[in-house]
Amino acid sequence: MKRIAVMTSGGDAPGMNAAVRAVVRAGLDKGVEVYGIRQAYQGLLAGDMALLSSREVSGILQRGGTVLQTARNEAFKTAQGQMKGQRRLNENGIEGVIVIGGDGSLRGALALHNVGVPVIGIPASIDNDIWGTDTSIGVDTALNTILDAVDRLRDTATSHNRAFVVEVMGRDCGYLAVMAGILGGAEIVVTPENGVTMNEIAVSLEDAYIRGKTHAIAVLAEGAPYQGPELAHYLEQKHIGFEIRLTILGHTQRGGSPTAFDRLLATRMGVYAMELLLNGESGKMVARIGREQTPIPLAEATARTRQITPEYFDLARILSR
Repeated sequence: MKRIAVMTSGGDAPGMNAAVRAVVRAGLDKGVEVYGIRQAYQGLLAGDMALLSSREVSGILQRGGTVLQTARNEAFKTAQGQMKGQRRLNENGIEGVIVIGGDGSLRGALALHNVGVPVIGIPASIDNDIWGTDTSIGVDTALNTILDAVDRLRDTATSHNRAFVVEVMGRDCGYLAVMAGILGGAEIVVTPENGVTMNEIAVSLEDAYIRGKTHAIAVLAEGAPYQGPELAHYLEQKHIGFEIRLTILGHTQRGGSPTAFDRLLATRMGVYAMELLLNGESGKMVARIGREQTPIPLAEATARTRQITPEYFDLARILSR
């Protein structure tokens, strides 16, 4: 291969830029031209791609977001859209593609593979919901952002004898919520998986008040059966002892400079993805298992969702006492 393309797709994740940089420089090391596709599959269908030099990826290692930008695109989900994407690649002499993104992005990568385009996927999703890999690019940074917020909220909660409901990202997977609960010392955690009721939360926070705690934290994943405002209103009506305050962290969890862990993870995955592509692999995703990297079929990675280790729910419960 002499010319490949790279794109970042789906929700942005800290470390995507580090992965792009690694792909480009690994390509240059092998004498391969690397083109950046702007705005993901939307840019692919529009033929919006440009050659990336070493200079153009200089200084992006520490930047959050994605310099290639990202966009949703429904047209690519159709057979006609996928054929058009293949044509755009052929028009630009692109012989292979590296896709950096989450579940939907990797499904798009699999679609390209199925129409004959050599493709390697790199998992990047702050929810840590991609099956087959221990972790994805952006997870560590997002979790540290949440913990920083929880630590700050505890300071003010203690000063005013308050309980904070902290809503974090996690539409289908509550990994960030449960880990933030364990590492941030929350009294209770609510995720799409654990089915905690609002009454159980009220009982837990009231118990914390009765036992003399000066603050309490409830961490709620956005994919829980109820939203943060609904829960906060319910707790106010129950008069549990604490004043109730709600903080929705929202998209702050996606931004910010990636941690050292995410920079290294993204760098290793980017270089390895290039190696796989140049060795003739396709339809694979780079997975981190333990300390090692290994390719797994995209068809397997996109067929299911990564589940939270049950032990984490037990840890959250035990440590909330």
